[in-house]
Amino acid sequence: MAAQGAHAAPQPAVAVPPAIRAAFLPTGKLRASINLGNPILAQAGPEGRPVGVSVDLAQAFATLLGAELELVVVQAAGKSVEGVLAERADIGFFAVDPLRGAGIAFTAPYVDIEGFYLVRKDSPITSNAQVDVLQNRVVVGKGSAYDLFLTRTLQRATLLRSATSPTVVATFLRDGAEVAAGVRQQLQADAAKHHGLRLLDQRFMVIEQAMGLPKSRGQEAADFLAAFVERMKASGFVAQALQRHHIQGAIVAAPAAAAAAA
Repeated sequence: MAAQGAHAAPQPAVAVPPAIRAAFLPTGKLRASINLGNPILAQAGPEGRPVGVSVDLAQAFATLLGAELELVVVQAAGKSVEGVLAERADIGFFAVDPLRGAGIAFTAPYVDIEGFYLVRKDSPITSNAQVDVLQNRVVVGKGSAYDLFLTRTLQRATLLRSATSPTVVATFLRDGAEVAAGVRQQLQADAAKHHGLRLLDQRFMVIEQAMGLPKSRGQEAADFLAAFVERMKASGFVAQALQRHHIQGAIVAAPAAAAAAA
C-alpha cells in the first residue's frame, strides 16, 4: 500500500550515503511495517488508509532517503516482527523486547506507553499484585509486548492468547477469563463499549516503542536509523504527531543519552 496523506517532517540537511540508501531500499521503495493492532501508533483512517505517529515517522524517513514509501499493513505486533525478520519490510515499529532483539536492531524508543490490566467490576482483584495467582487466566494479544513480558514474569497465572491485541477483551469475555492485559487506551475504549468492566488503577509495565530494522542490514544502517529517531524526538516532530492524532497516555521518550543515564 502506497502511503498517502502522511505528514512529512521538515528534514534537516542530512547527507545519506549511497550504502545507507542501498541498505534500506533493496526494492527501490522504503517498505514500512505498520501494525494496526496498537491504536496508539496507527489506526485505519479515511478510506482505510493507515494514519498515526508510526505512519508519519515512516513517511519522514522515506522523505529523508528520497524514496517512495510502501506501507506493509498488519493487524498484530507478532506479524510485524515476522515481516521485518523475513525482510518483507525494511523498517518496523515495535515494543523493545530482548526476544525480538535477536534479529531486529532497535533504535532508542520514540514513545513510551502504558500496559494495564482489566477485570470485571465485581472481580475481587483490586491490585496488580493479585493477578499472578493460580486460578487467574490472563488474556493477552499473541506476540504482543504484553505477551512477551508476562510470559517472563507471571509465575502462577495462566496466559490465554488472543489472535490480536484489539480482540483481547472479546476473548476475555467469551472465555470467561479473570484478567485482560493490554494498551491502556485500547482497554479503556473496550470497557466503554461493554458494561461491567474496569481497569486496575496501576500500570504493570511501561512499553518502549522503537523503530527497528533487520540486523542483516548492518550496524551503519542501524546507527543511521537511531540518529533519525533522536532528531525526530528533539525537533518536536513526535510530540506534534501525538497531538495531531489525538493520542493520550503516550509520552515522547527521553533522549537516548538521558535514558541510558537513568
